[in-house]
Amino acid sequence: MSTTAVAKSYRRTQALRGVDVTVHRGEVVALLGPNGAGKSTLTKVLCGLVRPDSGRATVLGAAAGSATARANTGYLAELFRFPGWLTATEVLAAHQKLAHRSAGQGAAAERQQLLAEVGLAHAVDVRVEAMSKGMQQRLGLAQAMIGDPAVLLLDEPTSALDPAGRHTVREVLARARDRGTGVLLNTHLLGEAEMLADSVVLIDEGRVVAAGSTADLTAGSGVLVETDQGRGLHDVARADVPALVARLVSEGRHVFEVTPQRSSLEDLYLRLVGDRESDR
Repeated sequence: MSTTAVAKSYRRTQALRGVDVTVHRGEVVALLGPNGAGKSTLTKVLCGLVRPDSGRATVLGAAAGSATARANTGYLAELFRFPGWLTATEVLAAHQKLAHRSAGQGAAAERQQLLAEVGLAHAVDVRVEAMSKGMQQRLGLAQAMIGDPAVLLLDEPTSALDPAGRHTVREVLARARDRGTGVLLNTHLLGEAEMLADSVVLIDEGRVVAAGSTADLTAGSGVLVETDQGRGLHDVARADVPALVARLVSEGRHVFEVTPQRSSLEDLYLRLVGDRESDR
């Protein structure tokens, strides 16, 4: 799925200003940015809930919001509410019906498999009103995966989860990626993005201010080398590390460990948008 030069305004507020984003099959892309940056608007454009003023959004080559795109997209909104009187199984059955997947024993097997996938196998007959917020969040993820869609659009899927719940969601998304699903993960949790995402898109004030692989965006400068004379930081490129080690050995030092220095997504985030976010 992708967007090309997508722009969207709400009266005097310009939410998106020519945004280009691409998510390939078998890839998790983390969408980061402060509140009001345009992340949720972009997610809604891709799932067809919001029509852009200009630009193009597609899912598997079909226009976002078209029947073909919707059939291949799973969506979990940031704010959602299931009827409190329904059980977990009934919630999934209702969404299977909406997705035209409710017939036969295959639908029942899919419900069972999805609830097990998100750690709710024990809650098949639990009503939504009796569930914790974290359980409801995982149920929301299960409904997004009905039909094994090619694309998942997830808006803050781990916001209400405890560490164990976030671990479960990371495992679910990693398995989806391994099956070839493309995932756009809108999140404020930079650590989660760093652990899971293959690529990162950082948005601020409706514009992409940084994009690339997680490894490239968190690459630091130099290497920390531990020898028999202690530790020292050497400002060299990765390609020059073998020559550095060879030189140290030729000088009679014993090299015990070489550690590339890395930054973090938090460092990148604070450098690019941190001050502006604190001013909002």
